[in-house]
Amino acid sequence: MGKVIALVNQKGGVGKTTTAVNLASFLARLGKKVLLIDLDPQANASSGLGVELGENDGHVYHAMLEPEKSSAYIKSTQVDGLHAVPAHRDLAGAAIELVNLEKREYRLREAIDSVKSIYDFVLIDCPPSLGLLTINGLVAADHIIIPVQAEYYALEGLSQLLHTINLIQNHLHPELNVLGAVITMFDKRNKLSQSVMQELYGYFPNRIFRSIIPRNVRLAEAPSYGQPISEYDPSSRGAKAYDRLAREFLTHF
Repeated sequence: MGKVIALVNQKGGVGKTTTAVNLASFLARLGKKVLLIDLDPQANASSGLGVELGENDGHVYHAMLEPEKSSAYIKSTQVDGLHAVPAHRDLAGAAIELVNLEKREYRLREAIDSVKSIYDFVLIDCPPSLGLLTINGLVAADHIIIPVQAEYYALEGLSQLLHTINLIQNHLHPELNVLGAVITMFDKRNKLSQSVMQELYGYFPNRIFRSIIPRNVRLAEAPSYGQPISEYDPSSRGAKAYDRLAREFLTHF
């Protein structure tokens, strides 16, 4: 059965979606069969992969409503071996409807359970919040990766996130495991980046990925072309960093 990994941080702008898209694409380039689930109403992971929804196409919320039919909402991408379940802006309103559903915290888990046997890895790009959609992502996951920007304000809220993870481990999903934190947008010329990195070790002792993602213009450009960095500019610093991250990621399994 495929391993399910949620990428989560309730603070926006920390490189979470960039990491989800590019980790998924490089895992696929390394020969793994990967499914990326876009659980964020902003649908940035979907557009970053060039996945477009037709007027009558379903998306991740429909998969959560009818878990047994979730395979119908899987889309191909331009990367061989990488599929996606896209999101849509309507997902923001749909999250309110989830509140009244039976087993509301387990809807995504049930949707993934019906398809994960055909994938090596299922990656979930969670929204930048700690609401019901993110809780669904955490309950569905075997492991969590927390992308953290190498800036001081990015550390704010980490305690709250870890508290939420602890609550889910205690009450909904005891086997949930924090795989580690990924440092993003790192600028080695900036002393603040270095000090933030040291503080992170206090939050995640022995659980920080050695592969550090640099601040890189090509990484920022790629989503506007609907491409992961592996397709847009595979020779860039950003691409090489995500290739290293994917290889390091695989050493955990």
